[in-house]
Amino acid sequence: MAVKRRRGMNPLVVVLLCLLIMIVSAGVTGYLYMKEKYAGDAVAYSRQAIRDLDEDSGEAKIAKMFYTDEQWESMRNDTVPERPKEINTGGTVDADGVEIVHITGSTYEGYMMIVHDQKRLKVAVNPNMDNGMQAPSLEDYVRMNNAIGGINAGGFMDAGGTGNGGRAWGIVIHNGKLISGSMNEYLPIIGIDDKYNLYCVDATAKDALSWGIQEAVTFGPVFIRNYEVLFRKGQGDYPMLNPRTAIGQSSDGSFLLLTIDGRGPSSFGSLYEDVVEIFQKYDAVNAANLDGGNSTAMIYNGDYVNTTVSMYGSRHLPTAFIVEGE
Repeated sequence: MAVKRRRGMNPLVVVLLCLLIMIVSAGVTGYLYMKEKYAGDAVAYSRQAIRDLDEDSGEAKIAKMFYTDEQWESMRNDTVPERPKEINTGGTVDADGVEIVHITGSTYEGYMMIVHDQKRLKVAVNPNMDNGMQAPSLEDYVRMNNAIGGINAGGFMDAGGTGNGGRAWGIVIHNGKLISGSMNEYLPIIGIDDKYNLYCVDATAKDALSWGIQEAVTFGPVFIRNYEVLFRKGQGDYPMLNPRTAIGQSSDGSFLLLTIDGRGPSSFGSLYEDVVEIFQKYDAVNAANLDGGNSTAMIYNGDYVNTTVSMYGSRHLPTAFIVEGE
């Protein structure tokens, strides 16, 4: 008796099915990749990627699929309606006279700590200043001084990006005395005098002490002095988006402590001109840049307010501006 042999699938059909599966898989993978790149959770990254596209490129046509025409034009022109470049006010002043305000811009988000009681703001200094030993972190400074909050302050020797904060750059004045640096070197000085006025000047430590400055650090550039904007395009690392720390004082005497997050998926960072604009919105009489980048940190009521570049929190710092408690 003849036995009928079961015929298998045609090899050509198998090959075609495999090719079809590969094409579909590649298409799905490509779609998901493009969606994550141009419309994913990393909002700041997606916006920057869209702005960098050639309008007539194939990739631009694919990216455009994820948006309406209006949204696409907003992305391309850096006028994104979801995160407009304006300052969000409306924070609540707590019992300590401190107000925390969340701030957003087209490439950044950050926080302004408004200290309404000027007497509370001081400079905390590394107890082992200039002996080369590792300095405290911002968290340590706040805890050591029983403070309710603070931000990082002046610069420090940071060869190769591995500095331990043990040696300050420039001058440090604390409680009306020169703690570190030269008496006669001409430097950017950010200081507070005995009447709680903020100075943002280029001067010597000798000058600063003669003016009654009690607390001071060195950094820059100076952004605003007596309402006049001194910053000019091209200064320092102006073209770069970076984390920022800065300080100002409004016309009512309140201190304005600002941190801008950067180098992260939801906040690339800000330009210096962004910082100037923020301080102008808060009626700053004087304002200056502090040590930003990896050093940028803000703490209030025992917690980090901002997202630091390092997952471990604040770097080791020679100085910090702290808000004293009761």
